[in-house]
Amino acid sequence: MGFTSELGADLGDWGFWLAAGFMFAAVAGLMLLALVRGRARTDAAATYDLQVYRDQLREVEKDLARGTISEAEAQRVRTEVSRRVLDADRALAMRGAPRPAPRAASWVAGVVIVAALAGAFALYLRVGDPGQPDDPMAARLAESRKLAVDRPSQSEIEAMAAKSLIPPAPDPQYAQLIAELRAAVKQHPDDLQGQVLLAQHEARLGHFIAAYHAQEAVIRLKGKAATAEDHAKLAELMVYAAARYVSPAAERQLNIALKMDPTNVTARFFLGVMMSQIGRPDIGFQIWETLLPQLPQGSPWIAPLRAQLPQMAEMAGVRYQLPPPQGAGPGPSAAQVAAAKDMTPAQRKEMIRGMVEGLATRLDTKGGTPQDWARLLNAYGVLGEAGKRDAALAKARTAYKGNAPALQIIDAAAGAPAEAAAAALPGPSAGDIQAAGQMSPAQRQQMIEGMVSRLADKLANQGGTAPEWARLIGAYGVLGRKDRARAIWDEAQTRFKDHPAELAQIHAAAVKAGVSSDAASGVTQ
Repeated sequence: MGFTSELGADLGDWGFWLAAGFMFAAVAGLMLLALVRGRARTDAAATYDLQVYRDQLREVEKDLARGTISEAEAQRVRTEVSRRVLDADRALAMRGAPRPAPRAASWVAGVVIVAALAGAFALYLRVGDPGQPDDPMAARLAESRKLAVDRPSQSEIEAMAAKSLIPPAPDPQYAQLIAELRAAVKQHPDDLQGQVLLAQHEARLGHFIAAYHAQEAVIRLKGKAATAEDHAKLAELMVYAAARYVSPAAERQLNIALKMDPTNVTARFFLGVMMSQIGRPDIGFQIWETLLPQLPQGSPWIAPLRAQLPQMAEMAGVRYQLPPPQGAGPGPSAAQVAAAKDMTPAQRKEMIRGMVEGLATRLDTKGGTPQDWARLLNAYGVLGEAGKRDAALAKARTAYKGNAPALQIIDAAAGAPAEAAAAALPGPSAGDIQAAGQMSPAQRQQMIEGMVSRLADKLANQGGTAPEWARLIGAYGVLGRKDRARAIWDEAQTRFKDHPAELAQIHAAAVKAGVSSDAASGVTQ
């Protein structure tokens, strides 16, 4: 059966190429023949007119002999035709002998004809697919609608993916803490905070089914207070539980989130994923292309969008060029990590103040996420600069006016103690900033390694920009961890293989860290 199918496909391809070759030869031959005949014809038009007029005079005499016209009519026709003969003769005398086109012009025209046909043939070889059957738009839309209606349910995909989604074994101490959390939540299922924590930690362990069930409990307990982000997070956990598949149940949560907040980033991202899965990458591309420039600098969604948008565009049949990446996100550079090791307490405090001011400047000029503003508020609180903290709070509330989830994050940072509010935020915590001024060299080294570890975890779980990958490689190089720097460089080469400009930026950091040669690619052995 397989041999017959392949043989039929081969014969079909041969038939196509034979037909295409015959049409190519026929069209080229006809055009060249017309060119040759045009060159061979050297008689002027007046010559043919004279021949026609003489034929008309002979026909007049025949008609007169048969009696079909009278002598008067014959004479009138002779006079008119004779006048035309004289006019044609004068025109021929004035024009002179006709001249054919130069031979070089004929050759040029022939080359142009053949080149145009060959160019069309080459273009088809580049963009065409002779073995592809006809796929009209109506049929594709009908298939997409069928996929949207008949696609598998959440539970069906979970059962199929159960064997492939085996999470790694957690740290025993951490596993014990989560077991205690599960037991506490089981005893108090209506404890909202417990369900929130359970959803977060089950997801961190890779137990996405348990995580989204806990998130369902969060939404149930919140009732009408549940936010668009709550529903979007539930959809995200369901997608991960189903091996990156957007089920009808997850789609319903995405629609709820978008109805509540059409700008929700999580819901828009996974809606684009769903559109590609049901055969509508054209819609998915439109969603993602619109979303990418709207993301603030440092958003965790930038990396996956930049990695997948070119493929989505190719599926949609769109020629697309990724825009230049945004600047480096917040956090210490490799040079800052190296310099902090040998600073005095006063110098370290000044460095921290400079980092805070740099974050404030970026937020003033380019804006940022609610978490960025919360981190700035906490930092000002730790540094004891209440005036700057109040000014930053006013700017943050103005920037996110009307966005309830964002204002909740900002107001929590403004009203809660700095250490508690910053605990879950990325980058150096408020406690880190406060403690850095009195640390011993060993303690500072430990703090720096913790910051680098958090950046490594972020890149591993959420992805990141090229500057972040470069910064991590540089930091490991400064810390003397060349094994980790080399591993990160190896992974970056895979992730950024289709983005040479970004890979070059990471490669420069790898060269500086001593884990790559000066060549364009490759790893120093």
